[in-house]
Amino acid sequence: MEEFAFMESLTDEVAPRNLSVVQQSLWYFKKGDWQTAHHLIDHLQDPVSCHIHAFLHRVEGDLPNARYWYNRANKPFYQASIELEWKELVSEYVFNEL
Repeated sequence: MEEFAFMESLTDEVAPRNLSVVQQSLWYFKKGDWQTAHHLIDHLQDPVSCHIHAFLHRVEGDLPNARYWYNRANKPFYQASIELEWKELVSEYVFNEL
């Protein structure tokens, strides 16, 4: 998905239909709906979903659980801001397509 289209869609009430589950999770997180973002990926076991899952638990403040999911994703524990991590995740998993 193109950057402009994704960012513009954040003003909509519902996520665009053409988003993957991972992309939807990132979309709902940015809309302030952590519960939906988490619900979309919490049962998935692939490395990308584990990466998003880790991010969501870091946001939640559950750092031991976040560390577990970063390990499952084979990613280091992220140290910078939540906003910067979200932008990097979107850049990697939305703009670059899965």
